[in-house]
Amino acid sequence: MEKKLNTPISDSVRTSLKVGEEVLINGVIYTARDAAHKLMVEAIKNGEDLPFNFEGQIVYYVGPTPARPNKPIGSCGPTSSYRMDNLSPTLMKHGLKIMIGKGERSNKMISEIKKEKAVYLIAIGGIGALLSKTVISSEVIAYPELGPEAIRKLVVKDFPAIVAIDSIGNSIF
Repeated sequence: MEKKLNTPISDSVRTSLKVGEEVLINGVIYTARDAAHKLMVEAIKNGEDLPFNFEGQIVYYVGPTPARPNKPIGSCGPTSSYRMDNLSPTLMKHGLKIMIGKGERSNKMISEIKKEKAVYLIAIGGIGALLSKTVISSEVIAYPELGPEAIRKLVVKDFPAIVAIDSIGNSIF
């Protein structure tokens, strides 16, 4: 049975999630891939504001395809998460605590997840068209010059994911 999560996610709900649990996410999630991560890390180093407040929010590693007519988004399957492993720790220190992607994370990243009491969720790769059906709305909020890698604010209903690494470092892998 899936656990329903409504964003923003409280610290107590986040840290109660256990590896292997299936979740359905409702509310706002933000998209960001490696190019956006790099720009956010640069913003932090330069003392600039981030495009959104990470507190209680979820970042989904995705670069969706263009939306078809009358649809909020195109196919939106997860991106391989290891590509964010060198950038995510900086963002985690600034409040990022829940990430969605696909695939394994490095041992160093698992240690950072445990240290920050963060959580890593996986979405199933290869079903981007089905995942797009959970997206109610999509709005580019930062870095439009990145095209599909721009940061988007998505509103989702029953977006499915699995807890792959929980806040104490247990890993499904």
